[in-house]
Amino acid sequence: MQIYEELKARGLIAQVTDEEEIRELVNTGKAVFYIGFDPTADSLHVGHFMALCLMKRLQMAGNRPIALIGGGTGMVGDPSGRSDMRQMMTTETIAHNCACFKKQMERFIEFGDDKAIMVNNADWLMKLNYVELLREVGACFSVNNMLRAECYRQRMEKGLSFLEFNYMIMQSYDFYHMFQTLGCNMQFGGDDQWSNMLGGTELIRRKLGKDAYAMTITLLLNSEGKKMGKTASGAVWLDPGKTSPFDFYQYWRNVGDADVLKCIRMLTFLPLEEIDAMDKWEGSQLNRAKEILAFELTKLVHGTEEAEKAQETARGLFAGAGSTANMPSTELPAARFEDGKIGAIALLTACGLCPSNSEARRLIQQGGLTVNEKKITDLEAAFDQADFQGEGVVIKKGKKVFHRAYTK
Repeated sequence: MQIYEELKARGLIAQVTDEEEIRELVNTGKAVFYIGFDPTADSLHVGHFMALCLMKRLQMAGNRPIALIGGGTGMVGDPSGRSDMRQMMTTETIAHNCACFKKQMERFIEFGDDKAIMVNNADWLMKLNYVELLREVGACFSVNNMLRAECYRQRMEKGLSFLEFNYMIMQSYDFYHMFQTLGCNMQFGGDDQWSNMLGGTELIRRKLGKDAYAMTITLLLNSEGKKMGKTASGAVWLDPGKTSPFDFYQYWRNVGDADVLKCIRMLTFLPLEEIDAMDKWEGSQLNRAKEILAFELTKLVHGTEEAEKAQETARGLFAGAGSTANMPSTELPAARFEDGKIGAIALLTACGLCPSNSEARRLIQQGGLTVNEKKITDLEAAFDQADFQGEGVVIKKGKKVFHRAYTK
């Protein structure tokens, strides 16, 4: 099976333009494609995971990825999927986030001569003269068509700033610029980016002629992938300093039964024949599938050693045994204890398991807190400082979140 057919079999392709040409370029290793990442944080999260895996697959098949960091577009902010305007970032913050992204991407794709390229659209967007840009590309965009785009239409009721209205033009200009300077002949993006990508394709064809090769492919469920990046307690990051390898493993270990095989097919590099054999799995076999998913993805992001540690810890905890050494942990300073004790509510917030006292109260009232295998239902419950010495105590939030708290 060639790479384009494999992408379709894995459920990764939703929409394309010029499918025959795209298939030919991808299958012969002649695609020079880009995927954009706006640096809205100092770490990529699991919502970016599908795009990173796609870049890796296509590079393995001989195609050349361009990782576009949106240092310029990040100054504006993408309105897609937003109910309000994004927070404005300083140039220093954007530069820092870009550097963090590059370090994480290097785990997935290989950069270098004749290999993957990393570029920052600030290098060309920040140099543009506004009037010259209007004259060069402004006539290529219909305001009526732009307003029909989903990314703008959903914002019209609450208000769309002129700043954000320019985002489609900036993203389209990226493709136009890289087509001419880097030979970029293809762009990938989530289904929520379809209108923006079509803008880039149309700009190239209108400025450079109908024979110009400029193609778009959207990824099925990439917008859902962005939702994957968020949990009830925050984001699931690829940076181990923000989401530990154990928590990352647990996130994938806890996916729903209906999603596990879909995630294995789309995100892992296991052979399709092996995955197809899992289609008949049910009941307890789905738990095995979740372990496979969690292990494979943790290995991709954090390496084999961390994946093995996370799996060993998870299995031990659910079996009522096992080491706490690799469990996410919080060291409690002496100042956290009053008269040698810490209350249950304070413990939950100190460990970051609940963002507020009110949420900690709700968790306890709903029976969602266990400390050292004892369910805690008393809001006034408190624990001795001595209990936290040595290996400390194991806190269980709900059925699946484990955390260790200790003092020195």
